[in-house]
Amino acid sequence: RYDWSLDESKKNILRTHTTAVSSRMLYKLAQQKEFEPRKYFSIDRVFRNEALDATHLAEFHQVEGLIADRGLSLSHLIGTIKTFFTCIGIDDVKFKPAYNPYTEPSMEIFGFSKELNKWIEIGNSGMFRPEMLRPMGLPEDVTVIAWGLSLERPTMIK
Repeated sequence: RYDWSLDESKKNILRTHTTAVSSRMLYKLAQQKEFEPRKYFSIDRVFRNEALDATHLAEFHQVEGLIADRGLSLSHLIGTIKTFFTCIGIDDVKFKPAYNPYTEPSMEIFGFSKELNKWIEIGNSGMFRPEMLRPMGLPEDVTVIAWGLSLERPTMIK
């Protein structure tokens, strides 16, 4: 336990991901009179407490994509991610189950680097949890799939 402080909670901090941007876009979508499927993308700077190496930076640009529609499944997410990475020249991808607080199921995305001769984590993904979507007002049958990656990471492994 620690002593919680209102003054401390009001201090600015560097953000570690762009999920707040996605949440804001989804909330606006939920406020429409009738739901219409949407695709959203954002690119913004984020900061991490990372040891710098060939595949990690302390400051980078996060690319985040999400799709809100009815009837989406994990197979839609996997297919979308494979297509996305193929378009930027990474053809060999695989997935590993992961934990993300806003998504379930969640997966880490790995791309194979021929230059480094190993698999490198290139992103994260998942399906937004209903307990995140329903309070916004999105219909019960709407699913949101999402993925994020560092804009710099694919260039680090190519």
